[in-house]
Amino acid sequence: MKLEGKVVIITGGAGGLGKESSFLFASEGAQVVVADYHERSAEETAREVNGVGLGVDVSKRDQVERMVSEVIQQFGKIDILINNAGITMDSTLVKMTQDQWDTVISINQTGVFHCTQAVIPHMIKEGFGRIINTSSIVGRMGNFGQTNYAASKAAVIAMTQTWAKELGRKGITVNAVAPGFIMTPMTEKMPEKVLQGMKEKVSLQRLGTPRDIANAYLFLASNESSYINGAVIPVDGGLSI
Repeated sequence: MKLEGKVVIITGGAGGLGKESSFLFASEGAQVVVADYHERSAEETAREVNGVGLGVDVSKRDQVERMVSEVIQQFGKIDILINNAGITMDSTLVKMTQDQWDTVISINQTGVFHCTQAVIPHMIKEGFGRIINTSSIVGRMGNFGQTNYAASKAAVIAMTQTWAKELGRKGITVNAVAPGFIMTPMTEKMPEKVLQGMKEKVSLQRLGTPRDIANAYLFLASNESSYINGAVIPVDGGLSI
């Protein structure tokens, strides 16, 4: 197994991409900490993967620090952090409210900062770490009605590349995954005409699956990626080319 003995925190770990990743990482031998805004969902997912479920709002520094403290107390280390938690609150620039802007930035951008800054001292102590951030193709291409989301995901790319330069010498790699159109419970509710239009934009002519993203996370967490640092890997079926 690729992650035997490793301790991983997956934020947003109880739904969509995070839940799929929780199952995959557990199957590869990792001790999975499912961190999610919805505490009950985190605990339910954790029971399914024989892990630990913690309720945490990543936009709140005190909650993030408490989470990290609990993980260190129980396991003594943190090997891998997947900054997967994120939300959308879409609106055109003209109509976007201050709350829509602030909420998305606080979770998608500031939350990544909080979680990474909290785990880094423990990774430095061990001389090893894998930070995996979830960006989006929107962070490089932009998207109609997503000023806040695109800005947050562009920031994730910038933070990823900056931290890779700062932390590589400490034995810590920092990389990002940039998903494209992924089939989730939310997209499944879209009209078939809309889904077909999305597929036609992708050179592979299909939407991605949560497992496609989880596989990218797994690769970046494994020893096979030990010389990859500061990369932003698009998992979008060729949408961004």
